[in-house]
Amino acid sequence: MTALGTPPASAATASAPARSGLGTRLARAPWGLYLAVAFAVLLLVAVVAPQVLTTHLPTAIDYQAALQPPSLAHPFGTDESGRDLYTRVVWGARDSLTIGLGAAAVSISLALILGTLAALGVKPIAVVIDRFVEIMFAFPALLLALLLIAIAGPSAATQVFAVGIGTAPGYARMIRGQILGARDSGYVEAATALGHSRWRILRAHILPNALRPLVAVFALSIGQSIVWASSLSFLGLGVAPPASEWGALLDAGRQYLTTAWWLVVIPGLVIVSVALAATTIGRHIQARLEKGERS
Repeated sequence: MTALGTPPASAATASAPARSGLGTRLARAPWGLYLAVAFAVLLLVAVVAPQVLTTHLPTAIDYQAALQPPSLAHPFGTDESGRDLYTRVVWGARDSLTIGLGAAAVSISLALILGTLAALGVKPIAVVIDRFVEIMFAFPALLLALLLIAIAGPSAATQVFAVGIGTAPGYARMIRGQILGARDSGYVEAATALGHSRWRILRAHILPNALRPLVAVFALSIGQSIVWASSLSFLGLGVAPPASEWGALLDAGRQYLTTAWWLVVIPGLVIVSVALAATTIGRHIQARLEKGERS
């Protein structure tokens, strides 16, 4: 995954050597994409109807079954209160994915506004926005997220906006570059020579071609947002217990790392798997878009 505030390579500018990560290799392999889509469907079921995947409640306490390792009765083991970890992971998908999707939406929306104004706004506004984005991009994004949470207090909504605002500057720079590239292209020059209005050129030529990569970028940013939101929860700055959000599970389980490894390892593997699935799907969309541009 990319660092907070740094977007993945855009669909129009990514080079072949840069796309050599695990997500890209899985996207190129049919079975890798199938696994990613199947996992995404499983996550969707966990979000919409978690009771289909488990009959237990995430808050059901059984102290006699506390800290049991993975077994047939408890596939992911139990926590210090005897709660089934598999059930908590399944029910936690709703919180984790909602935060990830919300943060990605905030990030892309804010980046779209800033990037478009920086590329197409009048010069004084464009210059101000350029400097603002550069300052935001240079500012440690994790520190910015921590500052926002310190001001507003830890909550799911604060996580959404903190991660979204922290990752927006990198995407804004990418969108600005895409729009500038489309604006200087041959088809825009031809439309201008034919006497098309500026609004028609913007609506019909610049924005559709410049913003097409956002479909892939949004998919990639979901995994990134989930990782960073979970990191904030791991630091105790996310949703409060007894919520079963995945980062909160990591935070609760770290004190038992030497005696109950499954409380940290299994939620961590779930987070990595979600990020990898989102990256695989995003890279596949990106490859399809590039193939369409070359054809």
